[in-house]
Amino acid sequence: MRVIIADDTALIRAGTAALLRQAGIEVAATAADATALLDLVRAHDPDVVILDIRMPPTFTNEGVVAAQRIRAEFPGKGVLLLSLHLDLDYALEMVNSGEGRFGYLLKERLLDIADLVHALHRIAAGDAVIDPSIVQALMTRQRAAHTVGRLTAREREVLGLMAEGLTNQAIGEKLHLSRRTVEAHVTRILERLDIPVEEGVHRRVMAILAFFDSR
Repeated sequence: MRVIIADDTALIRAGTAALLRQAGIEVAATAADATALLDLVRAHDPDVVILDIRMPPTFTNEGVVAAQRIRAEFPGKGVLLLSLHLDLDYALEMVNSGEGRFGYLLKERLLDIADLVHALHRIAAGDAVIDPSIVQALMTRQRAAHTVGRLTAREREVLGLMAEGLTNQAIGEKLHLSRRTVEAHVTRILERLDIPVEEGVHRRVMAILAFFDSR
C-alpha cells in the first residue's frame, strides 16, 4: 500500500511516516500544507491520502477542502482525515456524502500504529472508518436533536432563552409571560427531554446541554 501524508507539524509527519514504513506501508511523499497535495497525488498515485483537517494558511478547514477535491478528481483514492479535536460538523459532512474510501480519526489514534494500519487497509478496500469517539458524539447529537424535536415552538423558544442564561423571570419579561407560565413551560421541557430527577443532576443545565447538542 502507498500513502501520502499531509500535516503542518514536522514531527507528526516524520513520526507517522517512520511508523508506517516499519509496518510495511510505503510512504510516497509528505507535505506541510494542502497547496501541492493534488500534484503529489497525480505524481505518486497513492492508495490513501492522510491529511490533517487544520493546515496552513488559515488552520481552519484546508484539509477538508483538499479531501473533497481529491475525492472529486480521484474518486478511487482513499482519504483519511486526522484531527486533534472533535470537529462534528466536518465529520457529519463527510459521513453524509454516503461514499466509502474515507476515514476520520482523532490524532490520538496515531499512538497505536496497528489501529492506523488497519484503518488504512479498510479505507483502501472501500470502507468508511470513523473514530469511535466521533461516532459516539454524532449519536449523542442525533439523540439530542430527536428529543428537542418533541418540544413545541414556544418550549423551544423558552429553552433557547434558558441557554442564553436568562432566569425564568427574565424569560417571562422577554416573552410577555407570567413567571408561573414560564415555570410551567420549563417543567414540561424537562419532562419532554426525559431528564431524570436525581440527586446531583442539575436538570436545567442538562436541558441546556441538550439544546446545544441538537444544533
